[in-house]
Amino acid sequence: MIVLGIETSCDETGLAVYDTRRGLSAHALYSQADIHTDFGGVVPELASRDHVRRIIPLAGEVLAEAGLAVPDLDAVAYTAGPGLVGALLTGAAVGQGLAWALDCPALGVHHMEAHLLAPMLEPRPPVMPFVALLVSGGHTQLVAVERPGVYRLLGETVDDAAGEAFDKTAQLLGLGYPGGPAIAAAAAQGRPGRYAFPRPMTRRPGLDFSFSGLKTAARQALAEQGGDWQTRADIACSFEQAVVETLVIKAQRALARVEQGRLVVAGGVGANACLRAALRELPGVELHFPRLEFCTDNGAMIAYTGAMRLAAGAATERAVRAYPRWPLTELAPFELTAPSERVQ
Repeated sequence: MIVLGIETSCDETGLAVYDTRRGLSAHALYSQADIHTDFGGVVPELASRDHVRRIIPLAGEVLAEAGLAVPDLDAVAYTAGPGLVGALLTGAAVGQGLAWALDCPALGVHHMEAHLLAPMLEPRPPVMPFVALLVSGGHTQLVAVERPGVYRLLGETVDDAAGEAFDKTAQLLGLGYPGGPAIAAAAAQGRPGRYAFPRPMTRRPGLDFSFSGLKTAARQALAEQGGDWQTRADIACSFEQAVVETLVIKAQRALARVEQGRLVVAGGVGANACLRAALRELPGVELHFPRLEFCTDNGAMIAYTGAMRLAAGAATERAVRAYPRWPLTELAPFELTAPSERVQ
């Protein structure tokens, strides 16, 4: 089965082709970062309009790279949620329209499940069960992954997601957008430990997160110390340290709670070098990341997840629907198929 994947949940347009016999054939991504930089965050209407402009050219690009034509497709998978409703509807409309024209199946994919399964595209994918740390601009969650489609939420953020906190703090410090790479670049020139920022909710039991207080701490430090470059770099460094240590503490606690030694880290913040280095220091933990290009939103994870669910008999429908909020726990279980069957 050859599946075209379409990702349009937020500010990146991703297209990919996945073949259930041969694996990932091609993928392409367009980032809207330049469009949203002046606003310090994503403007939903601008995001939706740009997806309209980019989907068809990117589809042509990935099909050409895979050596395929449109009629060669057996199915279409697209992100149905969660995400920005206008952006989701853009991808859903294109996906359903293409499937209707080809008279082939179409499937709406859960964005966070796709992030969970992105490491399955790697040469050495993780074996289930495992604990997943999902950290992105819109989500920060710890999930017990028992088998495909069987997910148990262990903890999540009660306010800002980690990626959102990076974006807002970067804007506060005048570092640009997206905030994660901007904070990391400034932090590399900062002096570690200059500011004693809190590690939120780590002194109480539980696996939930909170990052809004860190943003407030950064604002207070900036107001007290002034806005010269070294001060902003020092604040960025202390902020990044606080986020990373909080994520590591909670991930380690989650592994202990479910008596699991296997951790998967996915989502855009999973590309942070300091987070990766800190997690690698955890004793006795088998750690898995997607490759850097598959940490952020991408079409490959959508094509793969859609292909796996379709191969397992997932029902399709001829309707353009989007789900801005869609709990992982509402998904149905399914079985992975070759060449990526990795459940034990």
